[in-house]
Amino acid sequence: MSNRIRHVQQAMAPVESKHAGVWITLAVLGMFLVFALLFAYVGWTSPSDASDQQQMSATGYVAMTFGIIVTLALGVGLMTLVFYSNRKGHDHDANADRSQ
Repeated sequence: MSNRIRHVQQAMAPVESKHAGVWITLAVLGMFLVFALLFAYVGWTSPSDASDQQQMSATGYVAMTFGIIVTLALGVGLMTLVFYSNRKGHDHDANADRSQ
């Protein structure tokens, strides 16, 4: 019976260490979220005088819109290629070559 208990304890050891890594990762991500929200709050609520601020020109808005559209198109295109590759079995072929 002691062999069985020892085997179960050895099997459970990696699981406990994995949980610690998950909690550390969540804590670090939570700190990043808090800092990002704090940064956004300070940026939006900081006192500013309208005469000191420069307004974005129409060219700036056009460039920003163009950048957003191109970035979204690139993201959608790459995700489409990922799903296409997966459905056609190309990913399986690549992993089969690696295992040999």
